[in-house]
Amino acid sequence: QLHLVQSGGGLVQTGDSLRLSCAASGGTFRRYAMAWFRQSPGKEREFVAGYRQNGGTIYYEDSVKGRFSMYRDNVKNMVYLQMNSLLPEDTGVYYCAASSSLILGTLRSRGSYGYWGQGTQVTVPS
Repeated sequence: QLHLVQSGGGLVQTGDSLRLSCAASGGTFRRYAMAWFRQSPGKEREFVAGYRQNGGTIYYEDSVKGRFSMYRDNVKNMVYLQMNSLLPEDTGVYYCAASSSLILGTLRSRGSYGYWGQGTQVTVPS
């Protein structure tokens, strides 16, 4: 059973940077599809970035392309979300997620993920 523990987040100003971390334990890390989602007030949880099992291309939600970078450390069983040039609309609770059996075409669907971190708040005041 994979267990995900997040760290990072906080209150920053427009244009600042933050890095979120997600530590995975209890499973063979590289066999999982990993993703970051976020949930802003009054909105549904949405896909931010992710990759399929065994790595490969990392996909991003359009509004974060060029500002956010997802990367992983297979030795430490960690995934990270580096967030640069933060905007007020990036405010929300960020979750890392994992799936051991991602079906092709469902990377961006939150229902595809069975393992979730506890969430971490990112606040960028307007």
